[in-house]
Amino acid sequence: MSTNEINNLNETIAQALQQMKTEQGDRFSLEKVNLSDLCRRTGISRKKLRNAQKHGFKIPAHGNSGRKKDKTVLTGYTAIIDNQLGKGVKNSNVIFERLQENGYKGGLTQVKEYIKNHKYLVPAKRETVAPQGSRGQRYSSDPGEQFQMDWGFVNVDSSDGGHYRAACFAMMCHHCGARYVEFFPNAKQENLFIGMIHAFQRLGVPKTVLTDNMKSVVNGRNSDGHPLWNKNYEAFMDTIGFFTKLCKPRHPFTKGSVERLVRFVKQNFMAGRTFGNITDLNAEAIRWCNKQDNVYHRCVDCVPAKVHAEHCMQAASNLVMNDEINRYLCPERRISFDGFVNFEGRRFGVPYGYTNSVCRVQRKDFYLYIYSDDLKHLLVKHDVTWSRKDSFCKDQYVNQPEEFPTMPVQVTMIQQTPAYNGAFDRFNFDKEVKHHA
Repeated sequence: MSTNEINNLNETIAQALQQMKTEQGDRFSLEKVNLSDLCRRTGISRKKLRNAQKHGFKIPAHGNSGRKKDKTVLTGYTAIIDNQLGKGVKNSNVIFERLQENGYKGGLTQVKEYIKNHKYLVPAKRETVAPQGSRGQRYSSDPGEQFQMDWGFVNVDSSDGGHYRAACFAMMCHHCGARYVEFFPNAKQENLFIGMIHAFQRLGVPKTVLTDNMKSVVNGRNSDGHPLWNKNYEAFMDTIGFFTKLCKPRHPFTKGSVERLVRFVKQNFMAGRTFGNITDLNAEAIRWCNKQDNVYHRCVDCVPAKVHAEHCMQAASNLVMNDEINRYLCPERRISFDGFVNFEGRRFGVPYGYTNSVCRVQRKDFYLYIYSDDLKHLLVKHDVTWSRKDSFCKDQYVNQPEEFPTMPVQVTMIQQTPAYNGAFDRFNFDKEVKHHA
């Protein structure tokens, strides 16, 4: 009988004795308790109550309670169980089958009880597999040597009840933790280039950029495992002057810094934020980055802005703007037949005097600039209202040439409107009614 069962029986007997004492009053005595009446009240056998009466109506524990036999049915088989537990196998049915194969004649309950009391033999999950060489080491880099970049996405609820998905570009200096965050309506390749150029203007150009296998970066790998770069991205690398390394999928020890940054932006910056448009949102993001870079971060054991200015910027190269780089900041757009270019889901007018079929567009602060294809001429500047209505420009449509008579006009014609008898003509009461005799 277990300890809990004994305690429950003792509680039942004590309640029954209390009831009898309340009913009998001063006539109640433990020595003269009617065992038959107590048996009916508790449901306990007379023999067990008689034994409890000898101990003051307390059922004692068994004399062998707590004692274990020197030999049990598992004696001689415990080494097999310990071996299975050491391999991470803790399924009692599996271990029971192994024991039966070796001549075990006992039951499953003893096996379960032994496993329960010896779970400390099961190794931790990271130790269940034999070690594969040396222990792993987190990825580290020298000042200005490596930046990490990644995309994050967030759902936006607009004021008109619509929904759309915005993309968050994040780049981080792996040495000091200096960061750059910018939001775009989508994660197209042209926005990737714009975000990288803006980050390089703020943080400098590193020797290497570490990223995952983006479609806008790499098309795949050849038979030797070397990356097959996207031709536009490869040209972008040559223009800026940096190299790219691809990290393993689902391996946060290499690109974990920027992945943690994206998660931190979602949990800290985006949470519950209301904004007017993406231009305002990017301005708030820059202020947030400045605030985070100027406080101490325990993970890098420094103030990122201070260390980046003193060490990383000295090792990284400055981005010198030229026409080739400006072309990445001004994506090419084709002009429609009605004189509009489509940029970020909105249409902006182009002057009629520009005769080429393509132009270049750049959104900067609260204005949208439309340049000629060679970037030599600014065609028009629009206010970025973020409205879905088309934005027209001056001289988008010019008056067509019209010919006028050089001699007096002498010919005259007469235009007569034909009579129309429609369905409602019968309700015309002003019309003269003729009566026939």
